[in-house]
Amino acid sequence: MNGVEGYERLRAERPELFRNEPGGIEILTDPAAVAGAGGLLYRDPYVMLVRDAVRFPDGREGTYIRSIGTTPEPGCVVLPLLDGQVVLIEHFRHATRSWRWEVPRGFGTRGLADTENAAKELREEIGAEVLELVPLGAVHPDTGVMGDQVLLYAARIGGIGRLAVGEGIRSTRTVPFAEAEEMVLDGRITDGFTLAALFRARLAGLAG
Repeated sequence: MNGVEGYERLRAERPELFRNEPGGIEILTDPAAVAGAGGLLYRDPYVMLVRDAVRFPDGREGTYIRSIGTTPEPGCVVLPLLDGQVVLIEHFRHATRSWRWEVPRGFGTRGLADTENAAKELREEIGAEVLELVPLGAVHPDTGVMGDQVLLYAARIGGIGRLAVGEGIRSTRTVPFAEAEEMVLDGRITDGFTLAALFRARLAGLAG
């Protein structure tokens, strides 16, 4: 259900996505304005694309597009630690059409607690069970176009199992924290989620 009808349903189900802050960019809810903007443009099991009718702080009216996850539960990024070292996965990413060194991550899962979702992603992507999960806070991936926050974790694991080959993961690499940071410096790691997880882990005292 897209268009105006889908937009109005989304407003009713998730009003937090449509709050207006004083002095900010105001979302207009008049049906004619919503229809002119397009409302809910696209929806699949993972993401929604919304174009809002808005009024900018200088009084101009226009539209603004954003991407929103289909569930209110946040996604997760998990930095696996095996015997004190960082486990990286080599993941083929369709968006960049290239192999990237990253840490496991996933969308929010309806009905699962945040920690359960993080453990699920580790099991699915690298066949690992969590021994200890350390929260590292939240990150907003792209505040210009994405409306979601993602939760960061470090997870101590006891080993690596079956990889999710069907998702484009072909190998893992276990490296000291310092080497992971070297991979950031020389450009072998460019994924923003992985950069955030490594930085937060260092701030949390997990780098040693």
